[in-house]
Amino acid sequence: MKTAELRKKDKKELEKIVLDLRKKLSDIRFKFSSNKLKNVKEINNTKKDIARILTILKENV
Repeated sequence: MKTAELRKKDKKELEKIVLDLRKKLSDIRFKFSSNKLKNVKEINNTKKDIARILTILKENV
């Protein structure tokens, strides 16, 4: 997701997105441990998305 798109969303939407991404990250890690993950970069991309959203949430406080 682009930062500009995220800045347009309100706080509740961003918090919901973070929860969804954290669930996705745990699923990705499980797939990685069982050697079923094809795209290993997906882990880093998801972690960066979470960090990006948390940064935007802290800026708005």
